[in-house]
Amino acid sequence: MTNVTMTVNGKTVSAEIEGRTLLSAFLREGLGLTGTHVGCDTSQCGACVVHVDGKAVKSCTMFAADAAGASVKTIEGMTNPDGSLSVVQQAFQDHHGLQCGFCTPGMVMSSAALLAENPKPTEAEIRHYLEGNICRCTGYHNIVKAVLAASGQDAAAMAAE
Repeated sequence: MTNVTMTVNGKTVSAEIEGRTLLSAFLREGLGLTGTHVGCDTSQCGACVVHVDGKAVKSCTMFAADAAGASVKTIEGMTNPDGSLSVVQQAFQDHHGLQCGFCTPGMVMSSAALLAENPKPTEAEIRHYLEGNICRCTGYHNIVKAVLAASGQDAAAMAAE
């Protein structure tokens, strides 16, 4: 067993875990933060994306012990301090960037990481960045529109260029 301490969504948490505990399992089972979805356990789908020290990470590929001392943000930590939706979450809602919702937490987390790195991405850059996230429902078009909207860009205007 290993003791691990990290900051999750702004709160310091500590627990004793097995060394083989994945970050996704620690978040879901240890902390009850079930918004981080696990779709494949093989790093293929992206449903489990969280931010570790500001970088998008597939939490099913990282041991919780490797996040010791880190700052971790999950989908539950994406809302504004007043509880309202973040710009990215609101854009997904406004532009119908979700259907069944299973991929949505990972898509939102990946999109927020993209916008932190590149505040005004092109449609091609968005599509490339989200290649590691699988959605079986939307066809990605509305997800791309949502990310463009969250970046302050108009999808219709970009399509006309």
